[in-house]
Parts: sequence; C-alpha cells; structure tokens
Amino acid sequence: MSRELGFGMAVNEALHLALESDPDVILLGEDVAGGGARDSGDVDEMGGVLGTTKGLVKSFPGRVLDTPISEMGIIGTAVGAAATGLRPVAELMFMDFLGTCLDPLLNQAAKLRYMFGGKVRVPLTVRTVSGAGMQAAAQHSQSLYWITTGIPGLKTVIPSNPADAKGLLLSAIRDDNPVIFCEAKGVLGLTGEVPEGDYTVPLGEAALLRSGGDVSLVGLGCTVPVCMEAAAQLAAEGIEADVLDLRSLQPLDEEAILSSLAKTGSMVVVDEATPRCGIASDVAALCVDRGFDSLNAPVKRVTAPHAPVPFSQVLERAYMPAAADVIAAVRELG
Repeated sequence: MSRELGFGMAVNEALHLALESDPDVILLGEDVAGGGARDSGDVDEMGGVLGTTKGLVKSFPGRVLDTPISEMGIIGTAVGAAATGLRPVAELMFMDFLGTCLDPLLNQAAKLRYMFGGKVRVPLTVRTVSGAGMQAAAQHSQSLYWITTGIPGLKTVIPSNPADAKGLLLSAIRDDNPVIFCEAKGVLGLTGEVPEGDYTVPLGEAALLRSGGDVSLVGLGCTVPVCMEAAAQLAAEGIEADVLDLRSLQPLDEEAILSSLAKTGSMVVVDEATPRCGIASDVAALCVDRGFDSLNAPVKRVTAPHAPVPFSQVLERAYMPAAADVIAAVRELG
C-alpha cells in the first residue's frame, strides 16, 4: 500500500522507522528537538530548519538531541559516536556549511575503516539541504555534493522524489559506512506516492524513469523533474528520451549510464552544480572513457554557470537549469 506524502514527511517517516527499529540510532543537530522551546514547555516547536524532524523528540526522548550552533561539534561528535557503537544521523543545516566541518568527514569518517583494517565501522549519516530555489543567496544555496562524492570512503546520495527519499535514507542509516544524504531544495516541495512500512532503496542503483531510443537525459536531485519535463516536450516533437535518475553519486551506477548511452547514442547530463569538476563532467568522462564506441555526438552538459548563486528570484531562476536548456542541448546534438 502507498499514499501521498510530501518529501519532508517521507524523510520524517524514514527517521521514525530507523529510530524505532534500532536503539543505536540517534539524531542530532541544530533545533532538531525544538531548541530553546523547552523554556515554554513545548520541546517540539521547530524540528530542524525545515521542520523535518518534528514529532520525533516526543516519540524518542533522549535520542533526538539539540546541539550548539557548531557544525564542527555536530559532525565531530557524530563521527565519534559512530566509531564507538552508535548509528548517528547528523543534520548539517545547509550543505554550504560543509567547509566548517570538513576535517572530521575528510580525514576521520572517510578514513577510519581503512586505517584500522576494517575493524572499525563508521555508520554515520549526514542529512543536509543542498542547492538553490529558495532565494537563500550565495552562502546557503550551493550544490557541493561533488566534494563529498570525490572523497574516498564517503558515500553520497541525492533523491529526487519522496518515495526514494524514504528508501534511500533508510539504506543510508543502516549502511556501515558514512553516507552524505542530500535533500535538494528544488524537490523539497514535491509530493508523491510513498509505500507504507519499512523498505529500502539500494545505494548505487540508478532508476530509469522513462524509456526512449533517441537521446539519454541524466539527472540528479532537482534536475530529474527538469529532465522529465524536457522529455515530455521532446516527445511532442517525435524525439523519445531515456530519463535516468542517478539517485546515488558514490557509488555511481556506471552500468546504467553506459546501458542508456548504448541504446540512444547521445547523452545530456543535467546538474544544478557549477560545471568545473562536477557530476556532469564525471558522467561525461565515463561515457568517453568506456562508452566512446556508442557515442554519435559529444556528451552535452547542462549546469549552472560557474558563478555564485544569486539572491534575486529572477536571477536565481535563470541560474538554475531548466527544461528549455535541456531541449536546446538536445537540438545541438543534431
């Protein structure tokens, strides 16, 4: 059975199931349990910056923990908790704050299992909000998942819909390795059919959302709906597109990408991050390296410009990849 749920409620449901099924799971972050609302007697006033954890502290007292406003403290504590037997879910309010807590992720969480010959597990999940779309300006709107994707020892996932958000988050929490779970702002307002009960979506498996033989459109997070919109418009012109949702950036489903390319012979990769050293470039390089014989045209990348995210709503809308940009790239393929 399934029912309509919003993205945030799907995440909340996954967290509830994880806390309920495993006493070692804890949740920590800024205002996840209400912050200063304890003084008013209502410990569940906030539930995090977007209200995603609302209700959990009342169901799991002592395991949903407010922290000081210190990203280094949050992530450092979570890494230590994971290495010593707990299964923490740490909320990094915005992915832009990665710069203030990169050391415990880059040099500790990602390396400990390797350094100790597999004798130490680090079952840590870092939930974070990424990307543009809410006029949060340059310091709160970046898509920095390309950084965590490039760090050996970390896994990085980015769901595009509520059902995948629930299933991927449960998989992330139950994984014995550190996982960065990105919630793209552009899909936070989506609703969709979400199965009831406990289920998982495997890490490292892309999803083929639409099948076509003319061109492959590859998206991640909030660019997946953009690809679907472009595919629908292209179909009206007689151009049928494969639409592939990566879902997982590390591990990356390389075979799904190459299989789609082998079917269509051309590919457009759509990523809301900036173009240099990003996921779009990585997928394009994969296609040239392992799928060159399948290519009928160069791989096209549709990304944000190499610039900070603007605050102005009009400029922000122009900054983010749109269906019209994807269609223009398809037409350039000839």
